Amino acid sequence: MGAVTDDEVIRKRLLIDGDGAGDDRRINVLLKSFTKWCNSPATPEEGFTQHQRMHGTLAQCEFSMLKTLMVYDMNIREMENYEKIYSNIEENITSAHEKISECKKEIQRAKRIRKNRQEYDALAKVIQQHPDRHETLKQLEALDKELQQLSDIKENVDAKLELRKKQFHVLLSTIQELQQTLDKLPCHFPLDDDKLETDGNNQESPMENGE
Repeated sequence: MGAVTDDEVIRKRLLIDGDGAGDDRRINVLLKSFTKWCNSPATPEEGFTQHQRMHGTLAQCEFSMLKTLMVYDMNIREMENYEKIYSNIEENITSAHEKISECKKEIQRAKRIRKNRQEYDALAKVIQQHPDRHETLKQLEALDKELQQLSDIKENVDAKLELRKKQFHVLLSTIQELQQTLDKLPCHFPLDDDKLETDGNNQESPMENGE
């Protein structure tokens, strides 16, 4: 349904009551009384009474008009107050949205800080399982010394091995040369077992004779 206009309201009132209702009725009555007072002759007492009556009706109309104006002014102030309240509500809503956005950012920062702290705690636990830097440096120095000792031992073993290789090579060369020399010697005195036995007997006889 559309909004009911003032003309429609007045039209309905006039249809219900030809003289109108409420303030309209008072004004109509006042106009009729004023017209009758002006046109109809009357005694001074009656004229005064009608005059007082019209003043009363006019006072009622003025009072009603003042009341209507006061209500209108009150409605205007209420509208202004409602507009201020609405504006405050809008500002509060905007501020609330901004606070919610800031709170969400704070929550994200808090989650990130919490995650970083958990990672730091995990790293701290891992670090605590290992020796400190001073102890690690001592261990590294000990390992360096041990490595140097092993390197010296390796060098000595390598030197001895190289010497043994050279000595073995010399020995092999000497054996080969000796073998070559023996191979070149002629065999002019072939020896057999019978002659060796005869020569042995002949060598034993002079010795027995000497005895």
